Amino acid sequence: MMTVWSEVRSAAVQEVESTSVFRSAPFLRLWTGTTASGLATWALPFILGLAVLDRSIGAVELGVVLAARTVGFLAAAPVAGVLADRYPRRRVVLWAGLVAAGASPLIALGLGRSTVLMAVAAAVAGAGQGACRPAFQALTAEVVAADQRQRANAAMTLSVRVTTLVAPGLTALLAVVVDTSALLVGTGVLWLGAALLPPKGTAAVVATGSRFAADFVAGVREARGHPWFLAGLGALTAVIATGYSATGVALPLVSRDRYGTETVLAGALTAYTLGALVGAVLIARWRPRAEGWVALAGLGVYGFAPLSLLLPVPAVVVVGAYVVAGVGIELFNVPWFTGTQREVDPRMLARVSSLDFLLSYGLAPVGLALIAPAIDHFGPRPVLAVCAVVCFAAPAAAALVPSTRGFRTVTRRQAGGPGR
Repeated sequence: MMTVWSEVRSAAVQEVESTSVFRSAPFLRLWTGTTASGLATWALPFILGLAVLDRSIGAVELGVVLAARTVGFLAAAPVAGVLADRYPRRRVVLWAGLVAAGASPLIALGLGRSTVLMAVAAAVAGAGQGACRPAFQALTAEVVAADQRQRANAAMTLSVRVTTLVAPGLTALLAVVVDTSALLVGTGVLWLGAALLPPKGTAAVVATGSRFAADFVAGVREARGHPWFLAGLGALTAVIATGYSATGVALPLVSRDRYGTETVLAGALTAYTLGALVGAVLIARWRPRAEGWVALAGLGVYGFAPLSLLLPVPAVVVVGAYVVAGVGIELFNVPWFTGTQREVDPRMLARVSSLDFLLSYGLAPVGLALIAPAIDHFGPRPVLAVCAVVCFAAPAAAALVPSTRGFRTVTRRQAGGPGR
């Protein structure tokens, strides 16, 4: 595993060094800011987990606080999408990061004292996180030239995956020398960096003066004008709500009951992240002709994860399935983000991106809430079988929409018909 990680890290470093997008100071600042926000986001659940271990809070309090953060994220994403299209995206990132930075010490203040304070502060921090996401997406399109966006998005996702690997270990290491409250305050410092580091955008965004609902509906209308986007979002939502949720519940059970060890659980999760790193490095350089179909195929291979848990296979097959799933998810993510930034009206990019995050990630908790009792009632095998079928079938169905071939919107004029 260490050899594989060394090879992936070397490839990632070579990619960073050879990619001209990192020679752009504005993008480097944006990348650093998003990385800081990613570290803060991924560290919080781990830090709260440490608080459970030292009995500062209980498992119920942990669940309440993390649920509150998710609610804050989902509530803020559509609002921030509208605001980031009305006002400069840099300003939205600034205020969102400052809000999350200010909420982090309040979580520390409530630790072991007030679950209500922790939950409210976590909801505010989640709102800051949710507000950053669509603004970051739109800001990337402003500071990066169109021909460099695929590499830029690959670099962004590389930071996410490296963060996933580094944040838990780094947090555990810091926990040796500082207490949990100090670590929570540290996430606020990271959010402060996320607020202050990103550069100003180049788009001349002007406040519309229209009502929020009207602006939001305009964003929905813009999304509906891109059939490939609707099809891809439907497939992504289906995979996350079923495949992600099922494996999240079933993997620990299978690791314990079939293999009798937690090693399979840890190995599969690590393999998924390493696979995603490989996928990000690959798609940074690869330009497939039918990039949309390749992306949807990459999304579909996540079905091998629940399939490997369904079948009585050796543990190495489970780990291999998660490597393949990780590679595939980045073969989807990078062209998906790039296609959205290219095809969507720049004046509505943040709103459309917020719909992406709202539906794809917003339904994940619903999937978890339904699949856990389904596994208890029917057992893991039929649930995993259904989820594997959905993961394979949903992207295949999306590929039937013609414009998904290249994630490109074909207008009537482009198709040879009369223009509007």
